[in-house]
Amino acid sequence: MENPTGSNERELPSNCPIRMGATEGPEPEYEGIPWPGYKPRGSLARMLHNKAIHDYYLKQINKNDWYQCDLAQLRPDVARTFVQLDPDQDTIRFLEEAERKSQWVLTQLWHTVVKMFLGWFMTQTSINGWLQRGSMFVVSRPQLLKLLSVDDTVKFQSLLDLGAGDGHVTAQLAPFFHRVYVTEVSVAMKNLLQRQGFSILDIDAWHRTNKYDVISCLNLIDRCDTPLDLLAQIRTALKPDGLVLLAVVLPFSPYVEAGACDHRPKQALPIEGDTFEAQVQSLVTNVLKPAHFEVLSWSRVPYLCEGDLQQSYYWLDDAIFVLKASDT
Repeated sequence: MENPTGSNERELPSNCPIRMGATEGPEPEYEGIPWPGYKPRGSLARMLHNKAIHDYYLKQINKNDWYQCDLAQLRPDVARTFVQLDPDQDTIRFLEEAERKSQWVLTQLWHTVVKMFLGWFMTQTSINGWLQRGSMFVVSRPQLLKLLSVDDTVKFQSLLDLGAGDGHVTAQLAPFFHRVYVTEVSVAMKNLLQRQGFSILDIDAWHRTNKYDVISCLNLIDRCDTPLDLLAQIRTALKPDGLVLLAVVLPFSPYVEAGACDHRPKQALPIEGDTFEAQVQSLVTNVLKPAHFEVLSWSRVPYLCEGDLQQSYYWLDDAIFVLKASDT
């Protein structure tokens, strides 16, 4: 799982009058802000003041909107597999913890300085792993059970989580499995995964060594150099009745962190459309079906990431699917 920070993350609600780093121009109208007209002096004071405004607007967001989808824009076969989710207690708890961590001013300043220095020779993912920051949240355990249409007594034999990052999301899935395997490119992230007791598989051989009950591929195909090959490998590594948990950030914006100079993938996915729903339909029709996958259920969820001195958290719009291999 790749970190959303630094790509096309949602930074502010569309009605927020202030943008990141905006320090010039006329003073915006801070409607509802408890200190209108306040003009802080000094860079740090302005940064903290702006963060307070950003976080104020984040609190005004109706979190239920993150999960809404206009099913009328979708074909009936896709629309009827939609599962409505909502911001449950686990989601709210993650947001509250992200807000708390973002208020550690000295820690956040340290992270900012280190990122500037390490950014010359390390990827953003490895920097986050080294600093142990930027944890993410995709789906809670109750939400996962609802997507899978099972109860909390379920226990699958094996899970393979591809691109597991720091393991935060893997840990959400792990209680439903007897054995948990992971892959990860970043050495710093591998160290975090190893400390949590996950079995790390070779990034180039995982699909040749075993078969798995569930393979999770969360927010990876838009950060993968060869996503079509990856989908084929996933299908090969599934048990006959196995399931795939696939999450894709929409609008689709591929970016390969350690790839070519232009960061474009070698294989382009034909995902089209101007709306979230149109891209979901395109993804199913143009990518998943040709890759011989059938959609059992899907939903819209926020892909959340811990924040920094600019705002408490960031989010992207995720489509999350439960798939099985099909013969057609």
